Amino acid sequence: MRREDIRVGVVYIEGTNCEEESVAYFRHLGAKAEKVHLKQLTGDVPEEMRRRLEDYDILMVPGGFASGDYVRAGAIFAARLRSRLADELKAFVEAGKPIFGVCNGFQVLVEAGLLPGLRGTMTDEPEAVLATNDSGHYECRPSLLKLESRGTCAFTRGLRKGQVVTFISAHAEGKFLLPKARAAKLLKELVANDQVVFRYVDDRGRYAGYPWNPSGTTYNIAALCNREGNVFGVQPHPERCFFRHLHPDWTRGDGGDPVYGDGKAIFEGVLEHVEKRS
Repeated sequence: MRREDIRVGVVYIEGTNCEEESVAYFRHLGAKAEKVHLKQLTGDVPEEMRRRLEDYDILMVPGGFASGDYVRAGAIFAARLRSRLADELKAFVEAGKPIFGVCNGFQVLVEAGLLPGLRGTMTDEPEAVLATNDSGHYECRPSLLKLESRGTCAFTRGLRKGQVVTFISAHAEGKFLLPKARAAKLLKELVANDQVVFRYVDDRGRYAGYPWNPSGTTYNIAALCNREGNVFGVQPHPERCFFRHLHPDWTRGDGGDPVYGDGKAIFEGVLEHVEKRS
């Protein structure tokens, strides 16, 4: 598929954020991207405004505080997706099409049963949860993430294993937790399946606690994919470091790409994946 023919839908509802930037960055890289409200996909709008999930090649769920994050972060958005679009979402994933969830979007994918995806495409109940940070409050800071993926994740194949990137953490509920009684077994399975994509590290590339790990998340997990690698959730925001001047150290950096930041690789990676597989 040619880059200019790739259609990206960035799905938003009340309380989401960064959808405008995400659409702009996909367009900047040559794809056809648009914001699409959930009601446009469920048909709760006039006919001329309706969209079909199957018409998109990539789906993105952006960050924010969808529906105020009442109940749990991402829970209401996920419930609305499941209640009206469960079959379409399953078909989308099983067709190999990528889904991308950032921050609140990661929470939505977990609540919807699409991640971590250990027991099928979309489980009836969440297999994990993104709980309140150990600090008990909202954390907003640059985060260093080390790529753990050996190549499964469709979004990170342009990066090398062990590479450290800077994305921006901005969340109050980013602590990835597995069911306590089975946590060790499930974590071992995630690692064996190459589903742990990024882990938080310090400025020397070592796995570390707070503030480098801003939430206290299990195994320093910052990002996961499903077994097939086409559903990807990342807690810190890559779109907030798409350009080099968005990095917190942009005036001090030397060498490297003077235009683009670390976040571009995620957008570029999924577009290249779709180009190659079509």
